[in-house]
Amino acid sequence: MALRHAVLAALLDGEYSGYQLAKAFDVGVANFWHALPQQLYAELTRLEREGLVTGRQVVQETRPNKRLFKVTDAGLAELEQFAAAASKPSFIRDDLLVKVQAADRISTGPLIEQLEERASVAEAKIELFGKLLRQMRGERDEEEFLRRGERIGPYLTCLRGLAFETDNRNWCLRIAAVLRDRRTARAER
Repeated sequence: MALRHAVLAALLDGEYSGYQLAKAFDVGVANFWHALPQQLYAELTRLEREGLVTGRQVVQETRPNKRLFKVTDAGLAELEQFAAAASKPSFIRDDLLVKVQAADRISTGPLIEQLEERASVAEAKIELFGKLLRQMRGERDEEEFLRRGERIGPYLTCLRGLAFETDNRNWCLRIAAVLRDRRTARAER
């Protein structure tokens, strides 16, 4: 997957300025694709040049003018082709796991702290995903929303983000506890 597909998918909900797109990425898309704001602005420029998005200037009186972007029919066709192509399996590439791999030969105090910090970050993301999911479904319960909701794609990706962060938090806390117990047992010998 290229950044272009993530940007096109994020623009399916309507017109966004580059700033609004960056905010939308931070809240929803970031759970499966990370991009810096400058990368998003550069990608919007490329997509517009290729005719996959169209931009229009909005004149603002008290602030600088802004450009709003939306997906074109060619952009939707690009997403269709992308969706039809086989997806590559994902893989984990995480420096914290390298540290855990070496836990038998290193001091585990800093590692335990890092695991607990990662668990804390995951907890904050869990709360954010819960809030986003409640906002998206409104007054409907989840099953009703999934059956009849107008646009469920962002909801489904937030569900994946929630599951990922929940598992991440639980794993980090468990491994921190295991390492702490082992350190205590060694000290008692």
